Amino acid sequence: MKVLIINSGSSSIKYQLFKMPQEEVICSGLVERIGLANPEIHYKSKDHNIDKICEIPNHEVGLEKVVNFLRDEEVGVIKSTSEIAAVGHRVVHGGAAFSDTVVIDDTVKEMIKELFPLAPLHNPANYEGIIVAESMFPSATQIAVFDTAFHQTMPIKAYKYAIPNKLLNVNKIRRYGFHGTSHKFVTEKAIEHLALKNSSKIITIHLGGGCSITAVKDGKSVDTSLGFGPNEGLIMGSRSGDVDQAIIFHLVNNLDYSIEEVSNMLLRDSGMTGLTGYSDLRDIEALAAKGNEDCKLALDMSAYRIKQYIGKYVAALNGVDAIVFTAGVGENSILTRKMVCEDMDFFGIEIDEQKNDIKPKVLTEIHSENSKVKILIIPTNEELEIAKQSYNLLSK
Repeated sequence: MKVLIINSGSSSIKYQLFKMPQEEVICSGLVERIGLANPEIHYKSKDHNIDKICEIPNHEVGLEKVVNFLRDEEVGVIKSTSEIAAVGHRVVHGGAAFSDTVVIDDTVKEMIKELFPLAPLHNPANYEGIIVAESMFPSATQIAVFDTAFHQTMPIKAYKYAIPNKLLNVNKIRRYGFHGTSHKFVTEKAIEHLALKNSSKIITIHLGGGCSITAVKDGKSVDTSLGFGPNEGLIMGSRSGDVDQAIIFHLVNNLDYSIEEVSNMLLRDSGMTGLTGYSDLRDIEALAAKGNEDCKLALDMSAYRIKQYIGKYVAALNGVDAIVFTAGVGENSILTRKMVCEDMDFFGIEIDEQKNDIKPKVLTEIHSENSKVKILIIPTNEELEIAKQSYNLLSK
């Protein structure tokens, strides 16, 4: 069975075509800078690796170009779109309605639209990917995998906010959590690698443009840092993470900010961007090494916030067997992992700096021989996880 995975962002489309259940990648690629200057499309198969700059004004054109590559007589991997049995879509926010993978129908689409205000940077783009894919792959089953689904196992004491009860009971305002597809994937890999199938306490740390940390007990999420929307918790590329809500009232009531201006600031102009003027951690680390004080402080603040959450989740789990770093920053930033794990010996967390000096493509252990807690780097693969869930749903 051929399953196409689409991860549609605000200005990008990541895609992979899998042969399932073999989990074989037939081709993969990325459409980036959609609607912006110098858009590019990248396509990689067994025999071809193509990077091309072309005009891509919207997601429909972007996906059309992907389909053209898939069917191309010279570099393509299919003869017809009818060969695609299913298209699996990453959808960021599923609210309380979706605790599992679902076949997309009109009702599901309407519910995804209703959740636009809760994930304004993501759900509209995810929805657009679905609409375009329906027209491009009319014979395929469209399937949604929700980032929030993995966290639906959280107990009410973890997901409920201390605000009037009706806001949960009527308005469904609660902690939902995100990056669930990634946290689920690396958790299962860690449990398998460490042979912890009967009992496990794992803290997974997803660090990229967006960041989150999750406490996982016996394979199930019991708490996570991202909450009602994708802005709580850790310091992120352009998102603030935790802030005192009194700051928002002060900005609006005393400094003449509009609610929209505050929202844009916290989502787009804060985090590492607000602290340094840069959002790419590679730039920030390079400038910090040259003595830039803003960048040095931002790195300290980010690591400190992660350490605080590790402490919270060690308490929530009553211990920890392993800590997992994943996603772009977690997998590639040697400095971030070092800063997070140093001075954590009280918890039995001790990193081996030589083992940590790596940007691995496979699961790698980086703890010292004396560390009571295993420290792992596990490259995430959200697309493979979506393919597995899509295949399993169709098989049922």
